[in-house]
Amino acid sequence: MTQGIEHIPDDNTRLLVKTLAAVGTRYVDIAHKLGITDDTLRKHYRQELEDGRIDANSQVAGTLFQKAKQGNMTAAIFWLKTRAGWKETNVTEFSGGEGTEVKGINITFVEPNVKQD
Repeated sequence: MTQGIEHIPDDNTRLLVKTLAAVGTRYVDIAHKLGITDDTLRKHYRQELEDGRIDANSQVAGTLFQKAKQGNMTAAIFWLKTRAGWKETNVTEFSGGEGTEVKGINITFVEPNVKQD
């Protein structure tokens, strides 16, 4: 990294930063590619870093949404869990047989491998 030399962004570096940010490249790696520090990257390319991330997430979310609408069950479940707040729950019901109510449950814990004298 060149110290003491002012970095001046241009259209090519802005496009490169946005493209690399869109595919999830770490900021420190983008800065290295440009020969600048991480702080300089954030100072001069804040908008491109944000836009790249947002554009990529939007495209993937759009694809996921289309797959869910087309009947892809995995995509639909993922969408509903992350976007609609759905969750899986386990419910255990006890009955005394033939639908009668259970009055109580006795549980005995036994120590495993304990020798009896």
